[in-house]
Parts: sequence; C-alpha cells; structure tokens
Amino acid sequence: MPYLPRPLSLALVAALALGAPLLRAEEAPAPAAETRSKPLLPLEELRTFAEVMDRIKAAYVEPVDDKTLLENAIKGMISNLDPHSAYLEPEEFLDLQESTSGEFGGLGIEVGMEDDQLKVVAPIDDTPAAKAGIEAGDLIVQIDGQPTKGMSMLEAVDKMRGKPGSKIELTLVRKEGSRPFDVSLTRAVIKVKSVKSQSLESGYGYLRITQFQVNSGEEVGKALARLKQENGGQKLKGLVLDLRNNPGGVLQSAVEVTDHFLTKGLIVYTKGRIANSELRFSADPADASEGVPMVTLINGGSASAAEIVAGALQDHKRSVLMGTDSFGKGSVQTVLPLNNDRALKLTTALYFTPNGRSIQAQGIVPDIVVERAKLTQDAQPEHLREADLAGHLGNGNGGPDKPSGKAGQEGKARPQDDDYQLSQALNLLKGLNLTRGLQQ
Repeated sequence: MPYLPRPLSLALVAALALGAPLLRAEEAPAPAAETRSKPLLPLEELRTFAEVMDRIKAAYVEPVDDKTLLENAIKGMISNLDPHSAYLEPEEFLDLQESTSGEFGGLGIEVGMEDDQLKVVAPIDDTPAAKAGIEAGDLIVQIDGQPTKGMSMLEAVDKMRGKPGSKIELTLVRKEGSRPFDVSLTRAVIKVKSVKSQSLESGYGYLRITQFQVNSGEEVGKALARLKQENGGQKLKGLVLDLRNNPGGVLQSAVEVTDHFLTKGLIVYTKGRIANSELRFSADPADASEGVPMVTLINGGSASAAEIVAGALQDHKRSVLMGTDSFGKGSVQTVLPLNNDRALKLTTALYFTPNGRSIQAQGIVPDIVVERAKLTQDAQPEHLREADLAGHLGNGNGGPDKPSGKAGQEGKARPQDDDYQLSQALNLLKGLNLTRGLQQ
C-alpha cells in the first residue's frame, strides 16, 4: 500500500466503512469487468475534508472533539440538498414522531426555509401562534433577539420549542419592505385535532383538516357521517372542504382522505430514483361523501399532502377549488432510521397529480381566485313596511306578517360571517344547487 499522509486518517476510516478502494485512481489496478462501472470515492475531496477537520482541531479558538465535528459535517451535507431533508438527532426524531401523532410542545407553527430565510408555512389552528395572529408567509427574522439568518430550520424549531408556560418573542416581517414587528407568545402543549366539522346552514356542511396525521382518513369518514346525521340523515346539499394553512403531513392519510370523495381513478403517483419510491395510489368504489357538491378552499399555507388532495379533486373535476395559489411543495420525504436512535429525513421522490402535474415549486392554482378579505356591513336605514302600517291587511296565505329573513340567527355567530372566502364558497354551493334545480 502506498504511503498516506496523516490528514487522510479520518478519510481512510470513512473509505473503509463504505468499502471503497484506498488507492488513488492512478495507482489502482485495472478493475475487473463486473466492477468497472462502480464509481470510486473522490480521494482528493476526502483528503480536503480530513485536512479541514485537522486544522479545526489544531487552530480553532476552543477545543472541538471528533464526534461534534463529524455530526456537524453530516448536518451540513444533508442541509445543502434541499430545504426538507434533514439529519435527525434522537430528540428531533422523537419530535417528528410526536408531530405526526398529533401532540407536541411549542408554538404551533409549521416553518420552512426560503432563500435562507425562515418562513411560516402555516400556523396551526387553536395554538399560541394562531391566536397571536401569525400568518402564512410571515418571515421570522429573530427568535428572542437572535437573528435567524444562517440558522438551520432544525435549530430554529429547537429554539421555538420549550417548556409549556415559558415565554418567547418572535420578530416577524409580514410583507417585503415592511417594518419588522415583535410578537410575544407563551409556549403550550400543542394537541392538534386534525379534523373539525360543523353545519354552516341547513344542508351545508363544513369540513376542515388542519394537518394530515396518521388517523386523519378515519376522522374524515366519521365527520362526514356526523354531518349527515346532523342533517336529519339526509344527503347534504353541499360541502366546503377547508385545506387553508394545512402544512401537509402523512402521505397515506392524504390518499385516504381523497378516497372518501372519489369512486375511481388515480389519486397521486410518485417518481424517484429508487425502486420503492415509484408508487401509485388509486381510489376504491366506496364514496363516503355520496357525491355531494364540493368547494375546496386553499391558500399559500396549503402544502404537501394538502396539495395532493386539492390536485386530485381538481383533476377529477370532483370539487371546485377556491382561494389563492398553494405553497408548492411537491416532494416526498422518507424517514430512514439510523443507529443510536437517529434518523435521516431524506427527499426520495416527487409526487404528481392524476393528470401528471408536478406541484413542486409551482403549487395548485384554484379554479376561482378569491383573496382573503374582510367585509364590513353598512348600517341599514329603517324602512317602513306594509306590515308596520296600522290596519294593514293580513297575508292571503295565512303566513306571518313579518318576513322570516334572519329570524333566529341574530346573535348566533357563524363561521362564514367573518370569513370572506368561506362565505363565497357557501354562496357558490347555493348557486350550484339553484342552477341544478332550474335545469330539472
């Protein structure tokens, strides 16, 4: 074996672990025919890596052990692949498992990296972040006074999580060029209920999915049955599916949710380099939604699994999509457990809608664009009516003198009253039912 300089010692360990030849390319014997296509490790780069480690250990202002340097090297290697791949240490691996099961400690913010800036993908409903008014698209520029520029996403998440009841201050920028502002929050135990449902009006249901957890498909089935029961056991006239600010989650759950609304056809398929990343998911004939007319709400906080559902419903013309463009995360991450309770979250595939559309970096465009807005009601002048006149004649059909209007609804808050996009979705469903009635 030729002489190898001291700085290469760590590289030798890495090469041995990977089963790579230790000779430089020009010194190696000609490979056998069956091994000729196997690439050699780049020894020059390994020498550079080992030399950098050696210089850091010798000259850095504070002593750093080999374990720390190697862990940091692994993190740097993974973080430069894409914003969603990550090396998970034991605590981070546990946090990931907790978030997909629906309970964890922190603020309730789903974050991502964009141009080396920490960006809010979506606040989670009924959490400190949502109650503080944090919105999808906000940039987090400081955490407790410490700039997030150059901070990895995992480091930022670790700083935002903490003991329930403890305080934290975030500095946010809402729009490009606007002034930063501070938001003080109190950490809490985040228990995320992924599926919520209620009746908007007689015959019209509302179904919200905040994120896709392992049991979300089952919960959607129960919610649809509950809405029908609340409607006196009758089929609904219309349903609003709300995926706004849904940051995604478990791929299989997104497939199960979509399957509740489709009776046939492809839901989503994935493409990757390895054999088991090539997956196709199709709907079964059962239809828990009974073909009810649907409007699906999306916005810039709708990402990943939420975009799978929206894209499939749009391609199959099963639902009208309303709102604003979605986030555009069309990649699939696989969690690969490693030794010592660590794991690798690695992007292994891209997913595509049934019509072959890649969502990556483009997102889903709604059929009807409705921006977020807030309407204020003008003061209505008092008008004199026939029923107010003394001695007026009664109604010829025996009905009440006063029109029913909103009788019984005054003072009762409804979700659509303060949500412009939701009110527009409900109006569209009513219009669809009216049009069908006229055609019949």
